[in-house]
Amino acid sequence: MTLDSKPSVLVTGGAGYIGSHAVLALKDAGWRVAVIDNLTTGFRFAVPDGVPLYEGDIEDAALLARIFAEQQTRAIMHFAGSIVVPESVADPLKYYHNNTAKTRALIEAAVKAGVPHFIFSSTAATYGIPDVAAVREDTPQRPINPYGWSKLMTEQMLADVAAAHPLNYGVLRYFNVAGADPLARSGQSTAGATHLIKVAIEAALGSRESVSVFGTDYATPDGTGVRDYIHVSDLAAAHVLTLEALMAEPARSLTMNCGYGRGFSVNEVLDAVDRVTNRQLDRRIEGRRAGDPDSLIADSRRLRETLGWVPAYGELDTIIAHALQWERKLAGLRGSA
Repeated sequence: MTLDSKPSVLVTGGAGYIGSHAVLALKDAGWRVAVIDNLTTGFRFAVPDGVPLYEGDIEDAALLARIFAEQQTRAIMHFAGSIVVPESVADPLKYYHNNTAKTRALIEAAVKAGVPHFIFSSTAATYGIPDVAAVREDTPQRPINPYGWSKLMTEQMLADVAAAHPLNYGVLRYFNVAGADPLARSGQSTAGATHLIKVAIEAALGSRESVSVFGTDYATPDGTGVRDYIHVSDLAAAHVLTLEALMAEPARSLTMNCGYGRGFSVNEVLDAVDRVTNRQLDRRIEGRRAGDPDSLIADSRRLRETLGWVPAYGELDTIIAHALQWERKLAGLRGSA
């Protein structure tokens, strides 16, 4: 496929954290890209110059039909949705609306318009608390919160629709996404974010007083929870490879875990932030959060073997350094707003 022949991709939630990095990866690789985002959690500045931004909602069938026609859309990368687990427990209807019902409307619009390829931003939360050290794609999916269920329902919808219509899909189950674009073109910008690395860097830069460590009695080497952190730009690269694979084999759909296959504890992450920032974080020990597993690590062999995916930014210190670079730039963007 030449650069001239690459079709147009619609990125939902493309003004948000992961979606904006997918836009950059697509644009860098020569794809035509458009974004739809209602900007409730996204930012206009996250959409690169020259990329059309449609401000609106993914359940707006008339708007979607217009975008598909204007952009000649041939693929969708779907990132739009709500992602805060405790909020999903407190307000489950919001999550079943934003993540499940709205995605159903988006899939229906895609089928009506004949858009043949769909990539879905799913999550390791569909596995719940797994009873294995490294989670495979066939590990039983037993969500323990509405967020995980809302994503799992969408996975099922895609499988059923693909069986009935000429559409193939890629489901990418994310583990802990972190970091920022190496060129500082985008990063995690949401105020009040709950992701550990962003929280820790905000604390290192003085915008938070401390970092909470939720539990020190887990069955891990240092007693704090272990997670598989993946650089957002490596994740975005996996999306582009998935799109190429779906287009190459329209009868095949793919479901893959996105992680590095190794984990770091909360304390190891905070030690790395201390090291990279040359600061000493104030760590506040608090009780466990309900439903947090001891360890959550991806078996990512399917992603590597199916797509030839090779991470470029897998070192923890690199992830933190890129997040730090973005946080400093973000402070300037907010200061000039």
